[in-house]
Amino acid sequence: MASGDVSVSIDGGIARLVLSNPERRNAISSGMWRTLSEFAAGCAGRTDIRVALVRGEGTLAFSGGADISDFSTARSDASGAQGYDELVESACAAVEGLSFPVVALVHGACVGAGAALAACCDLRVVSEEAFLAIPAARLGLGYDPRGVARLVRAYGSQAVRQLFFTAERLPARRAYELGAVDHLVPAGEADALAEKIVARIADNAPLTLRAAKLSIRAAQGGAGALFAEARSLTQAANASADYREGRLAFAEKRGPRFEGN
Repeated sequence: MASGDVSVSIDGGIARLVLSNPERRNAISSGMWRTLSEFAAGCAGRTDIRVALVRGEGTLAFSGGADISDFSTARSDASGAQGYDELVESACAAVEGLSFPVVALVHGACVGAGAALAACCDLRVVSEEAFLAIPAARLGLGYDPRGVARLVRAYGSQAVRQLFFTAERLPARRAYELGAVDHLVPAGEADALAEKIVARIADNAPLTLRAAKLSIRAAQGGAGALFAEARSLTQAANASADYREGRLAFAEKRGPRFEGN
């Protein structure tokens, strides 16, 4: 029976999502994918969240992959596997499409489904003992091309080739050298750095961040509608009270106080 949960807490403009399935190295079950989709859907129109931090419970694993107990039910045949792919793709697209920045804090194993979820995030803070792995070729599992495309966008084609072709662990240091990791830090310093980064992001102008994130997504191959929406968000930022506050704060040599309007 699949288990696990995703706990969500929101404080000071920061949403913290914790993958919790410690008996299975925070493996992601079908129910956990649904919770991630529901969280993303619930963020539409919210202004109290400026950034999200995603991590696994504890420090042994971000996620050890998909919950294997799902394999005998949801993924037992080709039809089931296709349905499971749609569930995962829907959740990944929802997290990737969040309007605010998302930061992944990675300790330990970041395998399969965990690597897919980390790829949905905008920034990745990774402890030195961590590793990425995608063991699909050891399972004979066909990997959804949409997921492969997301991995390439996030990690770069060379890292993804190594992950898929060898099905071996890609140590954090090597992943960093290949550009798949944004911040590589000693294990004892990763949590503090991740918290520092999300606090810094939460202190910035949210309208600017949303416009920039959408512009980046559009530049990565999004439809023309994304460019139009990004342009609209940019214009809204330029006409906002936050822009006036930013200019005033700069002139007065003080920190700005952004309200998101």
